[in-house]
Amino acid sequence: MAGRWLLVLLVVLSSAACQQTKPTNPGAVGEKVYYTCSMHPQVHADAPGQCPICGMDLIAIKTVPAAQKPAASAAGYTCPMHPQVHQSKPGLCPICGMNLVKQAGSPTPAGSAVAGGADLKLSAQQVTLGNIHAQVIGTSPSEQTAPTVLTGTVTADALQTESVSSRVAGRIEHLFVRQTGQLLQRGAPLFSVYSEQLQALQQEYLLAQAQSREQGGPYRQFAEATGQKLRLLGVTTGQLQQLAARGRPNPVVTYYSPTTGTVQTLDVVQGQYVAEGTPLVTLTNLATVWVEAQLYPADVARLPVGTTVTVQVAGEPASRRGKVVFISPELSGGSQVTLARIQLSNPGGRLQPGAQANVLLDAPTTATTTQTTLRVPVEALIRDGDASYLWTQTGERQYRRVKVSTGEGSASSVPITAGLLAGAKVVVSGAYLLQSEYSLRQGATDSMNGMSM
Repeated sequence: MAGRWLLVLLVVLSSAACQQTKPTNPGAVGEKVYYTCSMHPQVHADAPGQCPICGMDLIAIKTVPAAQKPAASAAGYTCPMHPQVHQSKPGLCPICGMNLVKQAGSPTPAGSAVAGGADLKLSAQQVTLGNIHAQVIGTSPSEQTAPTVLTGTVTADALQTESVSSRVAGRIEHLFVRQTGQLLQRGAPLFSVYSEQLQALQQEYLLAQAQSREQGGPYRQFAEATGQKLRLLGVTTGQLQQLAARGRPNPVVTYYSPTTGTVQTLDVVQGQYVAEGTPLVTLTNLATVWVEAQLYPADVARLPVGTTVTVQVAGEPASRRGKVVFISPELSGGSQVTLARIQLSNPGGRLQPGAQANVLLDAPTTATTTQTTLRVPVEALIRDGDASYLWTQTGERQYRRVKVSTGEGSASSVPITAGLLAGAKVVVSGAYLLQSEYSLRQGATDSMNGMSM
C-alpha cells in the first residue's frame, strides 16, 4: 500500500516539474507579449483586459529583445503613428491598421532618403511639380545676404491682347474657331455672319458704283462714301473688289483675325444671334507675358519700374530675366501687399498663363550688415520645435537637410549664425515639400519617439 502511494506522489511531482518548464508567454523563445489599447498606446498590461480609459479590448503586441532585433542593414518597417511596432516586411499596423513604412536605419533604394543626414534624391517630375529651386548663398561679399523671394503668377500681357466683337447685328452662320488655346495667324478666318444691314449696304454700294461709272461727278464720291461704311463695318478691300466684280450682294460675310495670337476666350457659338458690339473672341499674343507678384510696401523702393530681376517659373529648368513695367500705387483689397508686374519674353509660347512663378529681389545692403553673416529667405527655413533646418542641394535632384542656428530675422530673411557655409546651394522654394517627403520616407520615427503620451 505504501508503495502505491509513493508511486502516485512521484507522478504528481513529475507533472508539476513539466508545467514549470513551459514558457510563460506565447511565441518564439525570447519574445515578450504585452497588451495595449489601439486608441491609447500608452496603456500597457501583462494580461488581456479592457482599456481603463475608453473600455476597448486590449490587443497583444509582441516585442523582440534588443539582442534579437534585426541589424541596421536588415529591412525593417514601422508604423508612423505607433513606432513601437516593428516588422521585417511591409504590412499593416496591428494597432491602427495604417500601412507600415520603412524605418530609419533600414536599407533604402535609390531615389529615397536614409537616416543620419544622408541625401534625399527626387525624380525630375517631383522637382518640377514641387517647384523646387536652389540658390547659391555667400559666394562673394555682395552675395552674403539671400535675395527676397516674391510669389507670383504668369498672366497674359494685356498690351498684346485684342478683343474681337461683332460689327453688325446678325446670325453667326459659321464659326471657324471652336476652342480656346487655338493659335491663329493674322488674316485667318474667324466667323461668317448673315446680316440684313450688310446686305442693304452692299446693294447701295453696287448702285453707287453703277451710277459713278455712268454719270461720274458726285456719284463717284457717294460710291466712295458707301465703300467706307462697309470698311468701317469690317469688310476688307479685297471683299469690296469681289463684290464689285460679282455685281450682287453676298448674304454671308466672313470676318478675319486682326492679329496673330492664341484664343483666350470664346463667347459665341455657331448659329447664335448677336447684337452690334457683342464680344465674340479674345486673342492674346503670347510672345511676351507678365508675371504679377505680391510685394510688401517696404520692398517697393527695391523694385523701381525698369529694374531687371530674375524670375523662376514652375516647370522651367532655367531662370529668366524680366523687366519691371508696373508697380501698383495701392494695396490689393484688404491685404498689406501691392502688385508688381514683370514683363518676360516668351519665345515659342512656352510660358502659359496661370503658371506659378518666383521673383528674386537682391537683398538690401545696409551699414550694419557684415560680410560674415549669411541670410536666407524665410521660406527656406524649416522650424521643427526648437530646432531649425535648411535644405541644401548636393547634386542633381539630390538634397540634404542641415541643422542651423539663426539670429533675429526680418519679414523676408533670416540670418544664419552657424551650420551653413558660404557657397552652399540652399533650397529657397519648395523646402516644405522636401520636408514632407523626408518625413514620409523616414516614417516620422524621430518625432514620434520623442512624443510624450
